Amino acid sequence: MPVAEIFDKMKSNFNSDAASDLDLVFQFNIEDADNYYLVIKDGNCDLTQGDHDDPSVTLIMDSSTLQGIVTGEVDGMQAFMAGNLKAEGDMMLATKLGELFSMG
Repeated sequence: MPVAEIFDKMKSNFNSDAASDLDLVFQFNIEDADNYYLVIKDGNCDLTQGDHDDPSVTLIMDSSTLQGIVTGEVDGMQAFMAGNLKAEGDMMLATKLGELFSMG
């Protein structure tokens, strides 16, 4: 599945109720594809291709790890522990992704 399609699926699973009081930027650095970032603000989610100047947290992985997490086949914490997912910045924000996007 192309990375753009994975992010479209993720965006369609966005839980705006969980994001009502948030103002965050999730940067996704995909090692074998294009980078994207998600801006979560005022209950909205905007997806943009490229790199954000000042992300809240940066998640680094390959496209197969991303697809596994979004489809629910891979547990994000297990991917992190196995070294398949790296995070830079506010690590606790990475755990919010599961609340903001109903994975699987």
